[in-house]
Amino acid sequence: MPRAAQPLRDTIVPLALLAGDTLVTFAGLSFGYWLRYASPLAHLGIDVPDATYPRYLPLLLVGVALLIGAFAQFGLYDTRLLLRRYQNLNAILKGAAFWFVTYLGTSLVLKFEPPISRLFVVLAFLTVVLLLYVWRALVYAAITRSSLVQKLRRRAALLGWNDHGRALAEEITHDPSHPFQLIGLVSLAHDTTTPFDAQCHVLSDTLSEAQREGEEKCHLIRDTSSGAVRGLGRAAELDAILEREAIDVLIITRLDLPRAEIQRIVETCERAYIEWKIVPGAFDIFLSGLHLQTIGRVPVLGVEELAIHRLFNRGLKRTLDVVGAIVGLLLSIPLVTVLAALIKRESPDGPVFFRQIRVGAGHRPFAVWKLRSMAPDAAATDAARQSTPRDDPRLLRIGALMRRWNLDELPQFWNVLRGEMSLVGPRPERPLHVDRLSAEIPHYLPRHLVKPGMTGWAQINGLRGDSDLAARVQHDIYYIEHWSVWLDVQIMLLTFVRWKNAY
Repeated sequence: MPRAAQPLRDTIVPLALLAGDTLVTFAGLSFGYWLRYASPLAHLGIDVPDATYPRYLPLLLVGVALLIGAFAQFGLYDTRLLLRRYQNLNAILKGAAFWFVTYLGTSLVLKFEPPISRLFVVLAFLTVVLLLYVWRALVYAAITRSSLVQKLRRRAALLGWNDHGRALAEEITHDPSHPFQLIGLVSLAHDTTTPFDAQCHVLSDTLSEAQREGEEKCHLIRDTSSGAVRGLGRAAELDAILEREAIDVLIITRLDLPRAEIQRIVETCERAYIEWKIVPGAFDIFLSGLHLQTIGRVPVLGVEELAIHRLFNRGLKRTLDVVGAIVGLLLSIPLVTVLAALIKRESPDGPVFFRQIRVGAGHRPFAVWKLRSMAPDAAATDAARQSTPRDDPRLLRIGALMRRWNLDELPQFWNVLRGEMSLVGPRPERPLHVDRLSAEIPHYLPRHLVKPGMTGWAQINGLRGDSDLAARVQHDIYYIEHWSVWLDVQIMLLTFVRWKNAY
């Protein structure tokens, strides 16, 4: 039987978002018009005769149509992305950039009357992105703080249990607004399970005795604090389980199954019109770089060149770095001058700038520069520390303020200009910590496939300071394999509003 449609998730909410985006986009273009022609910025542009709002209105409507079409093309209204906040922002940035180029190009070819002001297009791009981000953020907050989120989540089940299944279950159950709702587990023969595998599978090894006794009758999905996943039955009963539990997505966590068994599972999902996914356990990193090719007639799956390493992309990223570093240095000179005076006033015996050796791309060491935020002798007692603890007594008063707002890292624009760092990338570590962490954390060294950054995906997700190092590495690997200019722009924008664990 085909799965029943979900009107709220598949139709009503996407159409409501489309209507809201259309109104907000029109408001953004209108605001851009006001900035260009009615605000003090009007004096910066070339005079456009007869550019009254009624005459400009058809051009604004064309702009709205192009923008909405671009957003749709980049997946903004894909029902699978309803609860994926940052993928939505990525689609907004891509769609707006595509509109920027298309709108200007169309105006040059078709010669609109009145002519479209290039300053208007720039201002409209900024206002549309800003207003759409605020609108979507408010919608996301309203959805995730209400019971509506449960109706929009897709019901997922795991097939098979191992370390990959455990990690996936933890990822889903620990996020109440995750796009997937984990319904339970369909067991396979030889699963690596707990003693309670007949009824449920335990994610945590730290359950109390009372909790363990209660888990023996695990008929419901447990709260994430109990760390249990509901047992749905065996793979032989898959047809009945999928229908009974109204599953939307089946995730296969094991590949060590007979070919005939995998084929049966896939055909069962296809008959029920249920989406199926496979966790490729043979590959721990760079999954987005996997490509299927044929050698003769034999299909081979392997990791190809990462997007961040392609020649054009390297040039694009370097251009962004150079422009950003020059602008950052010029804008930060007055602030660095003030901070330097405050550092010397509080701690006159030490230097203003702090130099330290870090490991960069290709495992090459380089000297990173910062504004000194600690007592002059702090380096002598800092060798064994991975990061500075909160409320460290060696911190200067001005140093604590600088670290809170990342102002101590302003001199690193110089490192970016020299090509030793990038604006966005994994944070660089000292050589002794790299040697230790590479032996303790799987896949640590691939972080050095790219230049380290002033900010990064891990930092904006709160993984700094004394946070989980393994999770930080996972976020760095995610950034490397999913790199795009849009992701860099997104990270840089979020750096100004994400301060968790900054100290």
